[in-house]
Amino acid sequence: MPTKSDTTKVPSAKSGSASGGKAPRKPRAAAVKKEPVKHHEAVKHAATALTEAPAEETKLVELQAIPKGRYVFATGRRKTSVANVRMFEGKGESLVNKKPLKEYFNYSFYQDEIIRPFEVTGLVGKYHYVAHINGGGPHSQAGALRHGIAVALSGISEDVRKVLKKNGFLTRDDRKKERKKPGLKRARRSPQWAKR
Repeated sequence: MPTKSDTTKVPSAKSGSASGGKAPRKPRAAAVKKEPVKHHEAVKHAATALTEAPAEETKLVELQAIPKGRYVFATGRRKTSVANVRMFEGKGESLVNKKPLKEYFNYSFYQDEIIRPFEVTGLVGKYHYVAHINGGGPHSQAGALRHGIAVALSGISEDVRKVLKKNGFLTRDDRKKERKKPGLKRARRSPQWAKR
């Protein structure tokens, strides 16, 4: 009976012998660990750049003065509302359809939305406007007024225009209510199906 010491190991095909087997694999190189990208910090930096950086830029820029008695005219639109805005330099009461802003737009949500172009550019209290709005409801009128104010401010200085463009205030919101289709209840709502 052969013992364990007498038996010899036969090289297998996997181990890579001279009889045509595969060569042994090389050891893998040590993997280099990459530092994870902190996305929340990048997003936070981008968000602060939209609000804080523009305000600092506009302070260093010399704004073109509007002559006394003159104004910058602009038109803003949203849904079916059209707002004609006349922007004047200096402190004064802003009027909308011959009424003060807070009297015409009772809700603070609309008031905050309208003054956003002034806040972003850092021009709060430096300009006032007289606006005439026609058509639509309060929500679309507020959007049209904000668009008109932004377009009027963009005509004052090129740097102010860049800030407003970067924050998306110069883009006209072209979303409207979809029209009703024949055979349907609304634009896409179909009548209730009845089996019998």
